Amino acid sequence: MGKEVKSILLAGVGGQGILRASDIMCMAFMEAGLDVKKSEVHGMAQRGGCVTSHVRYGHKVYSPLAQLGSIDLLVSFEKMESLRYLNYLTKDATIIVTTDEIYPPAVNMGDAPYPEDIISVLKKNFKLVKEIDATDLAKKAGNVKAANVVLLGAVSGYLDIKQPVWESVIEKSFPEKLVKVNLASFQMGRSA
Repeated sequence: MGKEVKSILLAGVGGQGILRASDIMCMAFMEAGLDVKKSEVHGMAQRGGCVTSHVRYGHKVYSPLAQLGSIDLLVSFEKMESLRYLNYLTKDATIIVTTDEIYPPAVNMGDAPYPEDIISVLKKNFKLVKEIDATDLAKKAGNVKAANVVLLGAVSGYLDIKQPVWESVIEKSFPEKLVKVNLASFQMGRSA
């Protein structure tokens, strides 16, 4: 890994474990010997509003916030949320997007439709779009709430951090009774 700074944006809605996932990701970067900075936007997280976390890593990182057009990897915890941040992505960005759909209030009230062609829009504009049913994989691993760790597993395949580092950080990030299911969820995402 060179000295260049890379940027990742995790985006979704409140309650999906985005902040926990970004904490784990940052710890993995630090254990791999990299400098890392993180910035979070909670919004109306407790009400199902937008939540984002910018994670920037490299030899030396000076700012936690990525500029427009500078994100290398977008991890979308909710399908429609991926559309909000396209202007932040580089032209060669990688997008990892879950198939999960969490309808915002305007859709629930019938004021607006949920977009039907999200994945095709992403694929039309970006070369590498990886679609994952994170909730289903987490359920198969033993706990539907571990969908965020499934997505971390998927992300890990695009980063130069060895799997034992990720596993060590996951073991330190959860109570003992939840370690096994989160390691299984991570592996499901990594294999997806």
